[in-house]
Amino acid sequence: MSQVQTTVTKEGPNQWIHKHSCLRVTLIYKIHPLMHEQLAPSIFHEETTMKAKILILSLTLALITSMPAHSAHHEKDIVDTAVGAGSFNTLVAAVQAAELVETLKSEGPFTVFAPTDEAFAKLPEGTIDDLLKPENKEKLQAILLYHVVPGKVMAADVVNVTSAKTANDMSLSVMVDGKTVKINEAQVIQTDIMTSNGVIHVIDTVLIP
Repeated sequence: MSQVQTTVTKEGPNQWIHKHSCLRVTLIYKIHPLMHEQLAPSIFHEETTMKAKILILSLTLALITSMPAHSAHHEKDIVDTAVGAGSFNTLVAAVQAAELVETLKSEGPFTVFAPTDEAFAKLPEGTIDDLLKPENKEKLQAILLYHVVPGKVMAADVVNVTSAKTANDMSLSVMVDGKTVKINEAQVIQTDIMTSNGVIHVIDTVLIP
């Protein structure tokens, strides 16, 4: 008769030993030569299947733990988000000319009412070129900071206030009419663009203090 003997490490016979998510089982068997051809494939098939399952589980866990939690963390700050959007080119150029890049990349948090390129295009001809001149840096800074509110103000918060104090200690009026929200004369056309240091709300008109 064939004889199969199973032994496990010293922790106890017939027990699965778990160490570092790996299974260690020592299988010792004695098989009669005539039975070897029938019994051995089954034994080795089970061992191979177990190893494959462990390998797949290990790879899956490694993949999950290495994936960044994008839903919980927003990697881009306000400036990088505006650059990546592609619809705030004039605003980005103005922020650079006013030397406010580092300010808007700092920890914050900030709420930015961001005019689109189309909003800047509605200004009188020559206004943008004039504001971008080095000698008008302070004036440009004042206009840009008038679009920034300290703290993170979400859309749900905006509809519950009538005014907001800006980063340069001025006041913005907030008007809500049904689903329409206006900041001064500018209409909010997109809300709650999350960034690593605040939130952006898109407006259709440049705010002038």
